Parts: sequence; structure tokens; C-alpha cells
Amino acid sequence: MTTTNEDPSDVERTEDGRSDVRIEAAGSSPEAAVLNLSGFYAGRHWAARATARPFTYRHTAVGDADVTLRRSRINGFIRGVMAPSDEYIVQWLTSGTGVPDIVHDRVPMTGDVPMLFPSAREFVFEYRDYDQRVVHMSRRLVHEVADELFHTGEVPDLGLDHLRTLDPAAVTQWRESLGLLSRELKVGGIETLLWHTLTRGTAAAFLRMYPPRVRALPRAVLLPRRDRIRAAVEYIHEHAADPMSVSDVAEAAGLSVRATQEAFQRHLGQTPMRYLQTVRLHGAHRELRQLDAATASVRDIARRWGFAHLGRFSGAYQAAFGEYPRTTLRN
Repeated sequence: MTTTNEDPSDVERTEDGRSDVRIEAAGSSPEAAVLNLSGFYAGRHWAARATARPFTYRHTAVGDADVTLRRSRINGFIRGVMAPSDEYIVQWLTSGTGVPDIVHDRVPMTGDVPMLFPSAREFVFEYRDYDQRVVHMSRRLVHEVADELFHTGEVPDLGLDHLRTLDPAAVTQWRESLGLLSRELKVGGIETLLWHTLTRGTAAAFLRMYPPRVRALPRAVLLPRRDRIRAAVEYIHEHAADPMSVSDVAEAAGLSVRATQEAFQRHLGQTPMRYLQTVRLHGAHRELRQLDAATASVRDIARRWGFAHLGRFSGAYQAAFGEYPRTTLRN
């Protein structure tokens, strides 16, 4: 539990062995706001100043290691760099203005509409005179629920589109899940079975707003008694960016090389290496969508995902996604 005010000597920290998160920071100094708030987000180059009204700030967070509900309010202006994070962070404004990413996306917040932070990469935000609600969800929780709902397997990235136009019904379900979670937080706290159940419901509601775009595990490997080939497929998804051979896949599945090759042909209709190439194409697709065309190149991304021949990569990419890689990067 952490409580912070503007005097560093008054910071109170208690370690009681629980996984609860309780944070409070408040004051009227722009310098203290930068020091305290940037610390919560591993930020850098943060700056704050007063606007037409006297500067004040308040930041609170409560929850556990999987889900925290936060509120951030500033009378004033604040800007800074957010470091990449393993957490999934959804935020919305109830008042004021803000642009979560002024460098790449430059999409301003719209009223009370949720928006997912592009937390897989570094980004620069800018907010003014705002009241912001924020929900942090752990990677472990979200990926576990994604596998249950969408059979994504053990993947490093779910490929979520943070600028996706949200389904109003999904947003309603998200708000209802947060209402139940907030109520249980006040009544029972984070140690109840209901809290655990509701956090999973919140992750599920989040994934209905932002469905995974990563290629789901083939249904053929999800059937009973096919746990070994599923282990092989999950290994490919998790280590697609690493050097890999059929022997590596076979070892992960506890099969011989020949049995692995036969299992892929029988259940998936392709070789393990062909399946790996498809997964790597999807990895390149995600990077091309996320990176800035001013600093990234198709050639570098192709090489990073193991494609030495740019022309063949572009042809395979166009066949898979309906556009050439350079078009994805520009957009």
C-alpha cells in the first residue's frame, strides 16, 4: 500500500504481505505532480504547469495485482513520455481534454468513450484540466481469459487495435462489469471469491471491446487427447521471433520429429515450418501496424521476423492480409 503527498518525508509505505494496491497522491505543486505521477508509470520527460485555474492534482488507485481501478484529476496541463508496459490500460475522460499519443496517433479523447493506451510501445501524452478514469489489467489475467474465450494459446501479443471503433453493447457490458467490481471492492475487498470472479469478468468485457487479432489456435488442436500437438502449436506462437527448428517444436511437444511432422500434416494440413511462417507473418503484420513509418522500414521488420527475400515476403504478406506491407506501415 502506498500513500504519497508533496513532502517526500511523509511518504508512508507498508508491506503486509498482501497483493493489494492502494495509492493516493495529491497536492498543488506541478513539480510534485511530475515526480509522483511519473513514478507510478515509469515515465520520463514529464512536465506540468498551471492553466487558467490554480494547479491541483489527485491520483488514486485501488485493487490488486491483476486489476486496479484508478482516478486521475488535474487542474492544469501535463505532458510526458509513457514507457512500454505489460499491463493493458483502458482510460476515459469525464471532463477536460486529452490526447493519449501526440506523436503517432494524435487522436483526441472523445467525451466518456473508453480508449486503450498503446502500452506495448512508448508514447507521448498530453492532457489539460481533466478528470480521468483508468483501469489497469495484468498481462497474465488478460492472456489467460483470452485463451479461454478465443483459444489464443500462449502468445506474446494479442494484436489488439487500440484505435478500434467500439461496439456500444460491448462498452455497456464493460461499464456494468466495472460497476460490479467497484461495489465488491467496497463491500468485500480483494480477498473474496467474488472479487476474483469479477476481475475475470472485467477482462472478458475488455476483450469484447478489443477482440484479439492474433491468429487463434486451430480448432483441430483443441480437441480432447490432442494436448501434445497443442503444446507444439503454443510453442511456435510463443517463440515465433526466435530461431526454431522442427526438433525444437518436437521437444516442446514431447514427440519425435517424425511424429510432429505427421501430426501437423494430419491435423493442420501443413508442415510445422509452414505454420511457423504464417505465425511470423502475423507478427510482422502487428509490428507494421504499430511502428512509425518515419523510423521503421519494411525490410528491417521482414528481417526481424526471418524473411530474407523482400519480394517473397511482400507477396506472402499481400496474400495473407490483402495489402502490401508498405501500405500497412504508412497507415
